Amino acid sequence: MRVTVRYFAIVRELLGRAVEERELPAGTTAGHLLDELAREHPAIERLRRSTMLMVNYQYVPPEHVLQEGDEVALIPPVSGGSGPFAITTDPLDAESVARAVAWPGAGAVVTFTGTVRATARGKAVHYLEYEAYPPAAEQAFRQIASEIQERWGIDRVAIVHRVGRVEIGEASVVIAVASPHRAEAFDACRYAIDRLKQIAPIWKKEVYEDGEVWIGSEAAYQQAFGHSTPPVS
Repeated sequence: MRVTVRYFAIVRELLGRAVEERELPAGTTAGHLLDELAREHPAIERLRRSTMLMVNYQYVPPEHVLQEGDEVALIPPVSGGSGPFAITTDPLDAESVARAVAWPGAGAVVTFTGTVRATARGKAVHYLEYEAYPPAAEQAFRQIASEIQERWGIDRVAIVHRVGRVEIGEASVVIAVASPHRAEAFDACRYAIDRLKQIAPIWKKEVYEDGEVWIGSEAAYQQAFGHSTPPVS
């Protein structure tokens, strides 16, 4: 059978490619595929403990059996509702995202806007680069909204994240939550950004004058390679 394998962020840079097609015997599991890739590429072997697997935009365990035409993604560590749930290269507008969830029964519309700051880890940041696995990230946004609805009964949630180069002071993510009461809206909005950082396949690279680093993957780099920034060819 034939499957598509996609690589992102750290793994993509180390392997020098974003996608490839592979022929596999019937009955191959996602874990077997990862074993095969790790044998071929020492970089994957060194990062495998912090790498997760997705098949057709869903996280899967290693024992998941692959099927003809599946899309498999190796997910390095990552830095539901009314929507929109979107990955975009366009500049973000917090007001338009808030309007998307507003409704007559809302006593509160809470928004969170994450912006690029000029310094981090004691260094001057020139700009950020975001990379995402868009269909899977948008599915993760829907999952977060579903969790919010189950926990707080709120069904008016929007999450929009920008990818590509984002300059100092520009917005990288906007989350909006509308609820009859402010306390639940604040709690749900904070939950959404915290949960996004846990499960959404989105990666952030900080670019400095003297180097760059994938944030959220720094510990994995240090463990695998003994330094905090990836090798640059």
